[in-house]
Amino acid sequence: MRRVVVTGLGLVTPLGADVETAWANILASKSGAGMITRFDATDYVCRYACEVKPADHAYGFDPTKRVDHKVQRQVDPFIIFGIDAAGQALEDAGLTDMTEEQRLRAGCSIGSGIGGLPGIASESIVLHEKGPRRVSPHFVHGRLISLISGQVQIKYGLMGPNHAVVTACSTGAHSIGDAARMIMLDDADVMLAGGAEGAICPIGIAGFSQARALSSGFNDCPEKGSRPYDKGRDGFVMGEGAGVVCLEEYEHAKARGAKIYAEIVGYGMSGDAYHVTAPHPEGAGAFRSMQMAMKRSGLSLGDIDYINAHGTSTPLGDELELGAVRRLFGNAIGTLSMSSTKSAIGHLLGGAGAVESIFCILAMRDQIVPPTLNLDDPSEGCEGVDLVPHKPKERAVKAVLNNSFGFGGTNASLVMKAI
Repeated sequence: MRRVVVTGLGLVTPLGADVETAWANILASKSGAGMITRFDATDYVCRYACEVKPADHAYGFDPTKRVDHKVQRQVDPFIIFGIDAAGQALEDAGLTDMTEEQRLRAGCSIGSGIGGLPGIASESIVLHEKGPRRVSPHFVHGRLISLISGQVQIKYGLMGPNHAVVTACSTGAHSIGDAARMIMLDDADVMLAGGAEGAICPIGIAGFSQARALSSGFNDCPEKGSRPYDKGRDGFVMGEGAGVVCLEEYEHAKARGAKIYAEIVGYGMSGDAYHVTAPHPEGAGAFRSMQMAMKRSGLSLGDIDYINAHGTSTPLGDELELGAVRRLFGNAIGTLSMSSTKSAIGHLLGGAGAVESIFCILAMRDQIVPPTLNLDDPSEGCEGVDLVPHKPKERAVKAVLNNSFGFGGTNASLVMKAI
C-alpha cells in the first residue's frame, strides 16, 4: 500500500483566516465566540456563536484573495470558505503550477455536514413571496455540498477524483481518510481533502436550539459557552469555516523535495446503530472507530502523545468519549494529553474534523498541544487525564489521534505521525 503524507495546510476559522494566525490565537488561549452579528438573534434561545470575522477585523477573512467576485455572488459561505482553504493548502504545498499530466492525478475530497442552509432558507422565502420565476438560477449549484470540490477543481484544473463526503460532524475526518485511501490505492497522487461549514443563520441556530444541542446559558459571556468536560457545560457553540489539507503520495512528495508535515497512518470508521442524535450510552461506536484507526496505524497505544477530542461540550458526549478513550488506552492514558479545540473555535460541524486534524499536525510541528478553555470544574471521570486546561502545554508530540463523531451515529478517527 502506498504511503500518504500531508504537504499543505489551509484554514479559515473564527480565530483567523490562515493557518499561522489561527494557530497563534489558539495557543494564546483566545476564544472566537461572541454575540451573533449575522442577524438579529434577540428572540433566540442561543444568541452567540463563533463567527468567521469580517475582512476589516484584526484576523478577519477576505474572500477576494482566492474567490472570484462572480462566484462569491452565486454560492453560499461554506463554498467560499472551502475554496479559500483549499487554495491555501495548494499554495502551501507548492502545487499551484502543476503540469496537465500531474493535474490528471490530482483531485478533491472536500465535504460539508449541512451545506448551503442560508441560501436554501433565503430562496425559500423568495419562492413563497415572489414566485418560482424569481428564484436564483444559481440556487442549486450554489448550495450543493459537492460544489466545493467542483469549484476547486475548476479553479485549479484538477482532473482526478472529485468526491464530497456528507457525514454530519464526521465529514472533515472522513474526507481526509477517504482521500488518503484513494492515494493508497493509486487512484491519485495528490488530493485536497477536508470540510467546510457556514450554517450560522436563523434557521440553523433555531433548528439546533430546538434540538437542544446548542449552549444557551452564556448569553451574557459567550466566550464561556464552549466548555468541554466542565460540569457547567450545556451544549455546543456553533462555529463556521473550513480546513483543507493537501495529501500526497510519499515518493511523489519526496521526489519534488516537498515540505512534509506528517504521515496519515490510521483511519477508522464505525456506526453506533443507536440513535439519530444521542451517542451510544457505552461509547461503543467511538471505541471501535479509534480501535480500527490504531490497528491500521501499526502503532502501539503508548505511541500516541496527543488526542484532539471530538469534545463538543455536550452533557452526554464528552463523558462517553472520555470513557471510550479510557477503555481503549488503559494505562497508556496517563502518558498522553487530550484537549478539545472546540472550546476556542466552537463546533465547525462538517469542517471540524479537518480543522482539528490541522491542529494535530501543528502540535507535532511545534511540540506543543492546544488547551481546553473554560475547564474550571472538571466532570467526574476526568481524573488522571491530562485535558490541558486553560493554557497550551509544551511536550513531545510524535503521533496523534483525532476523533470526529456525528449525528446518526457516524464516527471517524485519524492517526497521524511525524516523519
